[in-house]
Amino acid sequence: MTAPEIALTARFQAAFVAAFGPEFADADPIIRPSQFADFQCNAAMGLAKRVGAKPRDIAQRIVDAVELDDIAEPLEVAGPGFLNIRLRTDWVAAQAAEMATDERLGVPSPAPQRVVIDYSSPNVAKEMHVGHLRTTVVGDSLARTLEHVGHTVIRQNHLGDWGTPFGMLIEHLLDVGEDSAEAALLATDPNAFYQAARTKFDEDAAFATRARARVATLQAGDADTLAIWSRLVDMSKGYFHRIYDALGVTLTDADLAGESTYNDALPGVCADLEATGQARVSDGALCVFPAGFTGRDEQPLPLIIRKSDGGYGYATTDFAAIRRRVDELHADRIAYVVGTAQELHFQMVFAAAREAGWLPEDVEAVHVKIGSVLGEDGKILRTRSGASLRLMELLDDAVAKARGVIDELQPELPEDERAEIARQIGIGSVKYADLSTAHDSDYVFDMDRMLALTGNTAPYLQYAVARIRSIGRRAAEQGLVPAEAPRVVDPAERALALQLLEFGPMVETTARTLEPHRIAAYLFATAQAFTGFYEACPILKEADDEVRAGRLALAALTERVLVQGLDLLGVEAPTRM
Repeated sequence: MTAPEIALTARFQAAFVAAFGPEFADADPIIRPSQFADFQCNAAMGLAKRVGAKPRDIAQRIVDAVELDDIAEPLEVAGPGFLNIRLRTDWVAAQAAEMATDERLGVPSPAPQRVVIDYSSPNVAKEMHVGHLRTTVVGDSLARTLEHVGHTVIRQNHLGDWGTPFGMLIEHLLDVGEDSAEAALLATDPNAFYQAARTKFDEDAAFATRARARVATLQAGDADTLAIWSRLVDMSKGYFHRIYDALGVTLTDADLAGESTYNDALPGVCADLEATGQARVSDGALCVFPAGFTGRDEQPLPLIIRKSDGGYGYATTDFAAIRRRVDELHADRIAYVVGTAQELHFQMVFAAAREAGWLPEDVEAVHVKIGSVLGEDGKILRTRSGASLRLMELLDDAVAKARGVIDELQPELPEDERAEIARQIGIGSVKYADLSTAHDSDYVFDMDRMLALTGNTAPYLQYAVARIRSIGRRAAEQGLVPAEAPRVVDPAERALALQLLEFGPMVETTARTLEPHRIAAYLFATAQAFTGFYEACPILKEADDEVRAGRLALAALTERVLVQGLDLLGVEAPTRM
């Protein structure tokens, strides 16, 4: 099958060559959906400047040159030179028929790349809070989408598992005993364990002295200390697994690439930057000064790679990670799914890495900026006490509220089925609310809105899938079989088919732009188109066998698209609701 924009783009570019010459072969036809037709070609205005003619005259020359008889009805020139395009319904039907037989549902296969995605990145012995939600679910959706189009995705969970606090944590673990109830908190309530260690560090001078000494022992590579540190990390992994399992994300232990894994490379990073003259000492610290970055005093802005006390900064670890991802993981593209507050940091790291030759020009590095989750007061979402909201608490609350809705709507369903549906809706609602917002924008966390069956929500989409599956079950009970090809005749059938044909280009664009909210917007529009079709075109009540079978096929294709799209977001679709 060929998606409309792809077919139209090829035909118009061929027309540009015929009308204006080969130098116009790559001109963008600017094909956009239109309220006046199916699509509109808006290229005439831009071409008029290059050609030196009036836009409307340019539009007519395009009409005379373009060959669209098998795809579209005769073009209409509107306004100053817009070309209104109405596709032939038989062509739309033919593409929908091909899509129904395509396992990929029209998703194109671009040249494969190796894409490294850095996301989630919690800290050992600390509870994941609502701030980790976005980096985790956005990164996971991008990983799913990039893999779906055919890229090799290498997930990297840049775990906070090294540094000064670990002396304190190790000493506290030794004090309470690894088999104690206090140690078990690392897998259930890591914040409690961390806070106990912190309190002891602040109030017990002898403990603080031991903790500082333990840091030095750890960083020196003492085998016994490293073994304890390793067990500390393993205990925290149990907690991370609970969160990841609850969220249904695809991260595993194999994807862990914590700060500790780069520790041995940090001296070399500094030495190499010093050797090339890129790094120099400033106020006792070793710094690089990437070109183009200045402070308020108009002086070059430093990026610290070794502190005055000999410790290393985040930038040093990021340099080591870039070198590994390019040299060992052979990345063509690296995406960092990290909060917007780190924008300047990553700009400077990328610039300095390119200056050092560690980030070649043919390797793309992108900061996928993540906005904040806000409360109703417009501030960062927190508990009433002012603490960061625990992610597991938020997820449990979503599932509990979804269970209340399901118990009311479907009390006749078995207990275990209602529990499973509540989990799918609760978790899906939280994830979808996040993913339907542009990743670099903030949004207000509103559980009631997230769980609503109307509007751009997960339950609305999940209900659309459940409704189609219900139709399929009732059809099967009546011995009705869908046609091989979807029916595309009536206006509502045609509108739904056109919407379905946009799935492939939308997924390809999402993989290119790293913007999962595009998927959410598309799915919402698709569910709305199905609702319009369902209301205008009887399916099971249709008396004509051929019409009914064709509509069943169109509904089945819609289900496949919605389920696949939701899966790219990491949202499950219940069988019934």
